[in-house]
Amino acid sequence: MTSLLFAMVATFLTALGARDQLLVARLAERLGASGGLLVVGLASSALSAFAAAWVGAWLAQTMSESAASMFVAIALLLAAFECAWPNREKAPQEPTRSLGAIAIVLFARQLTDASRFLVAAFAVVFAGWPLAGLGGAIGGSAALALGWTMAGALEQRLPLRGLRLALAAILFLLAAVTGLSARGIIG
Repeated sequence: MTSLLFAMVATFLTALGARDQLLVARLAERLGASGGLLVVGLASSALSAFAAAWVGAWLAQTMSESAASMFVAIALLLAAFECAWPNREKAPQEPTRSLGAIAIVLFARQLTDASRFLVAAFAVVFAGWPLAGLGGAIGGSAALALGWTMAGALEQRLPLRGLRLALAAILFLLAAVTGLSARGIIG
């Protein structure tokens, strides 16, 4: 149950202002907040979260405890860099209405985002990867639903860049502490 809660909260927070949430918000503004767009976003979020959790569990089987701790530190570091990386994508001028194309782009973006790195890390640390996947699916879906609901107002009302930089700093600090603890440098 711990992995579900941690993955849900971490995924939601790190998905705020992420590339997938912004894409859904921009498409909802441009094309209208259709039910199909929401369903595709939720399905992609769930599939990518379970894929990340499965990969994390698969990797955990081959790792010692100290290697698992270093994997978590690396996942936190990757998540920090992904959160800090500026998103300079422009809103699509003539976006596709193809839900299949939207699903492919969303899934590809989600596989390499900070949220899925954290889901994989929780699957490594905690037993029960399905719970980590479920938590990631719920948190990621909630963030996408927020983007779909707010559409164009998302970027105007929320300080997304500042929020992502603050999350990057927190994740970087956690990565440093986890890595130093795994190496036995700090207790």
